[in-house]
Amino acid sequence: MENGEIMIRNIFLTILVLVITAVIIRWQLQHEHGTDGHGHDDAGGHGHGEVEEDYARGPHNGRLLEDGEFALEVTIFETGVPPEFRIFPYSNGNAVDPAEVELEIVLGRTGNVSDQFTFYKQGDFLRGEGVVTEPHSFNVTVNAIYQGSRYEWYYESYEGRTMIPEDLASEAGISTEIAGPATIRETMILTGRVEIDPNRVSRVMPRFPGIVKSINAQINDVVSAGDTLLIVESSESLQDYPVKAPINGLVTLRNVQPGEVTANEPLYTIVDLSQVWVQLDIFPRDMGKINIGQQVSIQTLDGRSIPGKIERLSPMSNLASQTIHAIIPIDNTGQVFRPGQFITAEVDIAEHQVPLAVKRSGVQQFRDFDVVYGKFGDTYEVRMLEFGLTNDEWMEVLGGLAPGTEYVTENSYLIKADIEKSGASHDH
Repeated sequence: MENGEIMIRNIFLTILVLVITAVIIRWQLQHEHGTDGHGHDDAGGHGHGEVEEDYARGPHNGRLLEDGEFALEVTIFETGVPPEFRIFPYSNGNAVDPAEVELEIVLGRTGNVSDQFTFYKQGDFLRGEGVVTEPHSFNVTVNAIYQGSRYEWYYESYEGRTMIPEDLASEAGISTEIAGPATIRETMILTGRVEIDPNRVSRVMPRFPGIVKSINAQINDVVSAGDTLLIVESSESLQDYPVKAPINGLVTLRNVQPGEVTANEPLYTIVDLSQVWVQLDIFPRDMGKINIGQQVSIQTLDGRSIPGKIERLSPMSNLASQTIHAIIPIDNTGQVFRPGQFITAEVDIAEHQVPLAVKRSGVQQFRDFDVVYGKFGDTYEVRMLEFGLTNDEWMEVLGGLAPGTEYVTENSYLIKADIEKSGASHDH
C-alpha cells in the first residue's frame, strides 16, 4: 500500500472513531438512563449511569426484602451447581422455619419472557426449582405467604443492558440481523506450490539434422505459435529452413548455439503458462477429507482469492513425506501465478445446515462468556451463547439465544463499551 493510501486510511479511521464517540457522548448528555441499566449482585442490581443502589443485605450477603417484622434474603447460589435461588426467611431478625413460608418468584425478561420459580424447604432455606439462566437481568416480583399474611416485593436487577435510541444507533453504524438458520462451510487450510501444466509443454525438435545458422529466440522470451525460433541449414539439401514455435508460451530452455549441429535432442522447451497447476500437499491424516470435485479458494501473494476445484489426486505418495498431491488447474491468463511459487488454499470439505447461527462479527466477550447483544426496541442486552460448529463467518448456537432474536452484527463493540464503562457487577 502506498504512503498516501495509508495516510488517507488512517485519517478516515480517526474521523470514524471521533464521530462514533461524539454520537454516544451527545446522547449520554441528553438522556438519563435511570433504572434501565445493567449490572447486579446477588439478586439485585444498579442502574446504568447511576450510583449503585444502597439496598439492605442479609447475613448471607443477599438482598434483604423487609415488610414489617417479616423479611426474605434473596440470593442466587452458583458454586458447583447451575445458578439457583436460595431464599432465607426471617421474623423479627430471627431465622424461621422455611416450611412455614409459601414463596413464588417471577422474573420478567426482555423479549416478553417470564420465568416462574416455586420453592421447597432444604435445610434452613427455600430452594428454587429450576435454573436461573443467564443473563441475570430481569424485573423481579416476589410473592410470599407467612402465617396467613401476604407479602409482595418488586425490584429491578439488570446486567449487560443498555439503551440507545434508534436514530443514534443508526448514526453509530450499529447493524442488526435476525438469528436463524445458516449454512456453515467446514474448511481445511493446505499448502502447496504452483507447477507447470505438463500438458502445456512443447519440446521443439528439428525436422532435419543440420547446422544452426541463426538464433531468434532467447530464454525467457515470450513467443507465439508460428514465430521463427532459429534457422537451420539442412545437412542433406543444404537449404535453410526455419524452426517455428508450435505453441504460444515462454521459452524456458534453449539447448543450441549458432554453428552447432542439431541432434536428436530438443532445441527449445516452450511452456504455455496461460494455465497452470496448483499442487497441494495432503498428509496421511487428512487424506480421508479430501476428494475430487471439492471447491478450493487459493490465496495469491497480493492477497486475492482465486476459486478452483480439485480435478485429480495423485495415485502415488511422496516417499519422504508420505503426502499425496491434489491437483487444481487454474486459468493464469493474467500471469498471477508463477511456477515454483508457494501458496495456501482453503478447501471446502463439508457443508452443514444448522438451525440457528450468529455472525462471528457480532460476538463479544462479557465476563467469562461469549455473547451477542440482543436488540429489544431501544434496549440492548447480552445473550450468553453456547457454540457448536464455527467458521470465519458463522457460529452455530446450541443454547442461550432464541430463534428469531434480533441481534447486533456490526459495531457490537460500541454496545460492549457503553455497558462496561458503568462498571457493571455480577456478585453472588
